[in-house]
Amino acid sequence: MKKISLFLFSLFFITAATIAQEKKEEKKIVQQGHTDQNKFRQLKDVLATPNDQHTASGAPGHQYTQQKVDYVMDIRLDEANNKIYGDEKITYHNNSKDVLSYLWVQLDQNMRADDSKTPLAQSGGAAAWVSPDGFKSSYMKEGKGFGFNIEKVESDGKPLSHFINRTMMRINLPKPLASGEIFKFRIKWNYKINNSVRDGGRSGFEDFPDGNNNYTIAQFFPRLAVYNNVEGWQNMQFWGRSEWALEFGDYDVKITVPADHIMEASGQLQNEKDVLTKEQRKRYAKAMKSFKDPVMIVTQEEAEKNEKGRSTQTKTWHFKADKVRDFAFATSRKYIWDAMAVNINGKTVMATSLYPKEGNPLWEEHSTRVVANTLEEYSKLTFDYPYPKAVSVHAKNQGMEYPMICFNYGRPNPDGTYSERVKNGMIGVITHEVGHNFFPMIVNSDERQWTWMDEGLNSFVEILAELDYDPNFNTGNLPKDIVRYMSGDQSNLSPIMSQGDYVKQFGPNAYTKPAAGLYMLRTTIMGPELFDHAFRTYSQRWMFKHPTPADFFRSMEDASGMDLDWFWRGWFYTTDVTDIGIKSVKPLYLTDKPSERVKKLQEQYKQYFDGLGDLVYITDKKEDANPNAMDKYVDGKPVPSYIYSVEFEKPGGLVMPIIVELTYADGTKERQTFPAQIWMKDDNTARRVFAATQEITSIKVDPDLETADVDTSNNSWPKKEADKFDQFKEKVKN
Repeated sequence: MKKISLFLFSLFFITAATIAQEKKEEKKIVQQGHTDQNKFRQLKDVLATPNDQHTASGAPGHQYTQQKVDYVMDIRLDEANNKIYGDEKITYHNNSKDVLSYLWVQLDQNMRADDSKTPLAQSGGAAAWVSPDGFKSSYMKEGKGFGFNIEKVESDGKPLSHFINRTMMRINLPKPLASGEIFKFRIKWNYKINNSVRDGGRSGFEDFPDGNNNYTIAQFFPRLAVYNNVEGWQNMQFWGRSEWALEFGDYDVKITVPADHIMEASGQLQNEKDVLTKEQRKRYAKAMKSFKDPVMIVTQEEAEKNEKGRSTQTKTWHFKADKVRDFAFATSRKYIWDAMAVNINGKTVMATSLYPKEGNPLWEEHSTRVVANTLEEYSKLTFDYPYPKAVSVHAKNQGMEYPMICFNYGRPNPDGTYSERVKNGMIGVITHEVGHNFFPMIVNSDERQWTWMDEGLNSFVEILAELDYDPNFNTGNLPKDIVRYMSGDQSNLSPIMSQGDYVKQFGPNAYTKPAAGLYMLRTTIMGPELFDHAFRTYSQRWMFKHPTPADFFRSMEDASGMDLDWFWRGWFYTTDVTDIGIKSVKPLYLTDKPSERVKKLQEQYKQYFDGLGDLVYITDKKEDANPNAMDKYVDGKPVPSYIYSVEFEKPGGLVMPIIVELTYADGTKERQTFPAQIWMKDDNTARRVFAATQEITSIKVDPDLETADVDTSNNSWPKKEADKFDQFKEKVKN
């Protein structure tokens, strides 16, 4: 201990004396002060202050509250005129500590109303071509008649004061609603359904040449906005992109459709005997015990026969859903229907698909199996799926999610053939949309404000589910997949922590970059064991609650014991890039001869060196090398006489671990990883010494493209021509 202390003191003394001498020779320079800009500084200046609802650990606090909204609805589909009529009774529970003088209701269909401001907020020039209908709506101001028609807003049979502000409606309460009180009211409404293929939209209908429609219906009823202690009322207008913030509640919904329709919806069917045949019920009972393969409830032959008719009668399907934040349904006489059981930790959950014959054979082969796989894999990383079923519905152009049901694209050619791209696209979108049951349908983040909290987290878990379904699946969400986006024009990039409506390059920003970042965090920075525990902790803490970004960041650190502020700050709050390379490699040699410089130091500081005992030396002069200099000190063990001093550079703004692959003369390889903290003291340069018993023939940084490095031309020593990945990047750029 004494020798070590003496040696360290001597080095400090020598270094300090040298610096002092150099400063005497420099001209006096007055430097400006600066604030702490270290990449590892804490996020306390950025994150919201913790409180007794959202704590410093990232968990809900002892004073956490959230509202509850229950709906009883009677819905009627007018197939002849493509209209929906609704009558809903709403019970609003004020669980907050606040007194409310009004409520805010979302009217999402008004985004496409004739007087909508959404088209006016879109900047663009004249198109080279346009459909006649598009020309009429754009230049002749010919409306299509979309948007809610509000027939009644009342309470206790009396009209209720309200004001419609585009996609939001304010309900003016007759008297303030105190904490713990409930308010019941009724809204009666109708609207014209949009053709989701021609008019666009997240819900609507597709018409087929045979005269039938496929209705995939969502955002179809006035829904209460969220009220909490973070945003107050989340009543930002719906401009068409950033999605929804919604409250949990219980739903009791009756939907009347033509009698020859097959339907699925959020919740459990309450009247099977009224709407299903005896044979269909028998087949479904069989499916509830089939954990390996789907069982056909309605076959393709039966669906093709059914789609040729037009019933003039109606049936009313009755669904109940408890503890959900939304409700959606799909209905058509064209549907094939299959289902299978999924074992979620001892609980049976039904995986189900509805699709017209136009979706086959692709959908029959994959859809329900993908649903089952998604439920299994997501449950492993988060929590056991709590709902009784998950449904995948085929829609030509849609990929949208709702509690227990989602609408998904992926259609074969008319002759039934399909490419790998179409198949993988369908597998990907079903995995993604079913996965949304977890984020945000259960871990209920604010989509209107923070798109990445549902899309990004979901896209990350989607990677693991897809790779489980097919180990060779191209997920498109790995770190290497985000390089082209991150290396693009900075003026066209937005930080992940941006509100969704003004984000540039929405897909890479809100989906791929957060997914790739979390994959990197799990695989490269934290390791699966630490990451999975922390991610599961966050997910379970915020089941059926409203988390914020700070809750996620804090929970991940709290449950893992890792300071990740540097990662959140760089990856989520900036558009900085990763670029780590090898600046220089200097071969060094073991020797028993001190250099001239060392000799001078030994003479100058003799009293210190005398206390160090025997010494061996390292030199950059090959002619002075003596690989046997350590032999008498190591008891015959192999001596690493090949020594390399490597200087790493970091032209990129992000700090990341340095992953180094060493290749030796005999062809063997060794991997070493240095944590991101290696950049704590110097944001530009890091140095490491590598010692080996044989010559190192090459050194490569990030050999598996784990850190989204935007320039791999500086990643190798000796410097080589651009590898295939770099050549690919150049082709794309050109």
